[in-house]
Amino acid sequence: MRALGGLWRWRRNPLRRTTDLIEAWLALTAVLLVLLAAPLAGIAVGGAAHRALQQSVRDQREARHQVVATVIRRLDRSPLDPDPETSSTRDAHSRVLARWTGPDRTARHGTVMADLRVPRRGDRFIVWTDRHGRIAGRPLDSATATTHAFLAGFGAAAATAGLVEGGRRLIVWRMVLRRYARWDRAWDRAGPDWGRTGTGS
Repeated sequence: MRALGGLWRWRRNPLRRTTDLIEAWLALTAVLLVLLAAPLAGIAVGGAAHRALQQSVRDQREARHQVVATVIRRLDRSPLDPDPETSSTRDAHSRVLARWTGPDRTARHGTVMADLRVPRRGDRFIVWTDRHGRIAGRPLDSATATTHAFLAGFGAAAATAGLVEGGRRLIVWRMVLRRYARWDRAWDRAGPDWGRTGTGS
């Protein structure tokens, strides 16, 4: 709205300079680009990210499998584990030695993190493995993928708006520097005679 007001104010103003009109048109162009280009960039990037992430969701669901593991014994806490007295429910995992059978019917065993606060021998819990029974991370879920895609689109839109505004500010800054330089040259020409009798000032 300020851009439109600037254009209207300078429309027939006798004090209008060419640079004033350029600045007003530049502001209007920047507003239109932010309103049009930024959302389009966000939609394009968000859509591409969404398609790629949903494909990752499908691939991971095909490649990873839930299997039931059985606790052999609990392992001591590592020095990097959180303090048990200050740990939250997020930290309620225990490091255990466990055995499981992979999707290819291969018997496996190893150290895993069990979703058990106090694991005992024979306790069962779920782990994610690849096709060969090796421990793998939980696959990405569709909702998380959608959230990441939305954030990517929002970031692209914000970056586009920032680039447009940054470009506008840079151009205006260069114009102001040139204006000051012209003023300095004009003052230098008028300076030696400024205020003297008979110089017409």
